Amino acid sequence: MADRLHSTAIHLLRRLRVEDEALGISAPRLSVLSVLVFVGPMRIGALAQAEQVEPPTMTRLVDGLERDGYVTRAPDPEDARAVQVRATSRGTRALKRGRAMRVDALASALQGLSPAELASLDGGVDILARVLSGT
Repeated sequence: MADRLHSTAIHLLRRLRVEDEALGISAPRLSVLSVLVFVGPMRIGALAQAEQVEPPTMTRLVDGLERDGYVTRAPDPEDARAVQVRATSRGTRALKRGRAMRVDALASALQGLSPAELASLDGGVDILARVLSGT
């Protein structure tokens, strides 16, 4: 079961990633932007740790996002020597547009399911969310 769930999750993400191509933002950059939008401003080191990459890699990702107007750098209010990265309104709009496109694509794919199948899938999502939250 764990193997099937793993495989299915990967296939689902690959299928929905096609929607992200329309945004013109790479998957790694979208992931960084997602952290900044949903978690809030962060230092490069903390962002690198959250995304499980090395700080130089994160610096390159942030450089590209900043060049495209999706993020800005600002002094850290707790330490003027440090810098925080924050999503711009343009970045937030792009991320939300991408999410809406992925959700719409998934909703379209689910339209062919029966009410009973949808209810079963909904219950499975609840269980999976509980497992992932550790409760």
